[in-house]
Amino acid sequence: MAETTVRELVKSYQREIQDTPDLLPERAAELLLQLAALVGNIADEIRDADSEYAVTLLHFLDSEQKANRARIRAEISPEFRRKQEARDTKELVTELCRSLKYFLKAKQDEYYMSRHQQ
Repeated sequence: MAETTVRELVKSYQREIQDTPDLLPERAAELLLQLAALVGNIADEIRDADSEYAVTLLHFLDSEQKANRARIRAEISPEFRRKQEARDTKELVTELCRSLKYFLKAKQDEYYMSRHQQ
């Protein structure tokens, strides 16, 4: 059985949120909990990726005479890509959580208003 990565989970939640025009508040709350639970995993990935990138950058700084060239070489490495993907995933999760919170608040206000207009 293939293991699902955090990025794949986040992408699947994102697709569900985007592709469900009548998302139920209960499901939105579940998605919010799932996404919030992933933040710790993402933070771990960011730390690991930053560490690996630092080693790569240090290697290029040792082998190049100019720091700007070393940085450019390091920024085209797989370690840099991993670092960026981890940060992008964190940003995406943060925005999805904000959107779901806003959605749930709007639904709550809508429910409150409909109950008090009767």
